[in-house]
Amino acid sequence: MIGTHRAFPEHRIPALIRYGAGMPVAVVTDSTAYLPPTLAEARGITVVPLTVVINEAVGLEGIDAGRGDVAHALTERRVSMTTSRPAPEQFASVYRKLLDDGATGILSIHISAALSGTLESATLAAAEVGGPIEVVDARSTGMGLGFPALAAAETSARDADLAAVRQAARAAIDRTDTLFYVDTLEFLRRGGRIGAASALLGTALSVKPILHVVDGAIVVRDKVRTASRGVARLLDLAVEAAAESDVDVGVHHFGAPERADQLVDALEQRLGARLHERYVTEVGAVVATHVGPGLLCVVTHRHP
Repeated sequence: MIGTHRAFPEHRIPALIRYGAGMPVAVVTDSTAYLPPTLAEARGITVVPLTVVINEAVGLEGIDAGRGDVAHALTERRVSMTTSRPAPEQFASVYRKLLDDGATGILSIHISAALSGTLESATLAAAEVGGPIEVVDARSTGMGLGFPALAAAETSARDADLAAVRQAARAAIDRTDTLFYVDTLEFLRRGGRIGAASALLGTALSVKPILHVVDGAIVVRDKVRTASRGVARLLDLAVEAAAESDVDVGVHHFGAPERADQLVDALEQRLGARLHERYVTEVGAVVATHVGPGLLCVVTHRHP
């Protein structure tokens, strides 16, 4: 939990990062992938956390900032919450550790550059460290980032070289669609992440939007008037994104676990045997700050 007026000591950061091991090419991502923690560890994926500041308390996403802290900050106007990218030094420390441990290369894949400066920090660190490090923009977040990271880790586990691991990540990005529903556009407006959805501001803030991540930016995909219609439309669009392919899906929520479970059940009914893996996680502080309570997101990853 984040405590009031508690600064997070910088020297602790490297010790809290999970290091991948046992792979020729190491895969690094950031905490906005919202991979199930046991899955990231099992696949040897290193997760670098973003920073969360609630009032004057500084902490790391997924380590210090609990859901209760975030929910309180979002609902109490007297409580301020901001997020920031990892410093380049955090990435540099991770890269050096992985290379020192024997990695033949590093594939570092991160949240869209249109949504965060995380990619820039990783790029600066890669240039500082030098060596075989590739930094890739996932052009999304959540499992829109998580699925490419998993594809990279799976390819690396087959003793592939860095070029093949990079190609696997990029191919997975092209086969992944991220759609989400929010109860209000207010939080996206506050954080300046609304992009093309700005036309819906003002009186249209009462609209329940379905948003789509396209080339890393948030755009409006559809508009409905009620929450129930929003969830139903999100389901339809996720099934449409699956096309005729076999798929894996990631379902994210913030403060809406029952709706998330219902959505997974509905996806299983609609997709049948074509639905393989299902990952359900609650988003952390970084995404929650910009979308607010009630988020429901479906990431559809088509098999090759």
